[in-house]
Amino acid sequence: MPSIKIPRKSTDTDMTPFVDIAFLILSFFIMATKFKPPEPVEIKTPGSVLSQKMPESNAVLIATDSTNKVYFTLLSEKDPGKFDAIINGVNETQKLGLTPAQINNFKKTYMVGVPFAGLKQLLDIDAKEQINVKQPGIPVMDSTNNQLFWWIQASKNAFAGEKLIYLIKGDGNSKYPAFEAVIEALKKNEEFKYSLVTSLDDIPAGSALDLEQKRLK
Repeated sequence: MPSIKIPRKSTDTDMTPFVDIAFLILSFFIMATKFKPPEPVEIKTPGSVLSQKMPESNAVLIATDSTNKVYFTLLSEKDPGKFDAIINGVNETQKLGLTPAQINNFKKTYMVGVPFAGLKQLLDIDAKEQINVKQPGIPVMDSTNNQLFWWIQASKNAFAGEKLIYLIKGDGNSKYPAFEAVIEALKKNEEFKYSLVTSLDDIPAGSALDLEQKRLK
């Protein structure tokens, strides 16, 4: 009986299609990912053990640096139109005379830390170059000229009927009067709820929270 020889086939696998797919996926994530812009001022927040994630939309971030300068940021990735509503509100109440180009640049501005008198100059600068600008901070220490009040008021009007979260991010070396002035601007707008942004610390061993987490595991 004649023997039948089975033809040998190569065991090598053509990886070209897999490499193409990998590069396509990588390219998608590179194009779709939105990187957080660098902050124009360094703020070293105090630590806490709370691990709640900071919201990325429908939130106002008020920051205070180590020299007590105050900054305003709107977090609203889902509705860019809110930026227009806020800057137009400030423009009208303060009669700033902002140009359409300056109003449009506010959407790209990560952090505002200038008096109203310097806002036009700030918004004339490309958003990518604003990180090199040393902003003097929003005036808040004079109770008769707490300009943060108007930014909060414009934010409230822009989010009328919607939930708006207020976040306060303070440097651990900032002084209490600056924090008090920020709270006062919120209170004058009848906003009494806010969250403090902190750095995440480890839960102290043996604490009540540590024992409770061990119990739940």
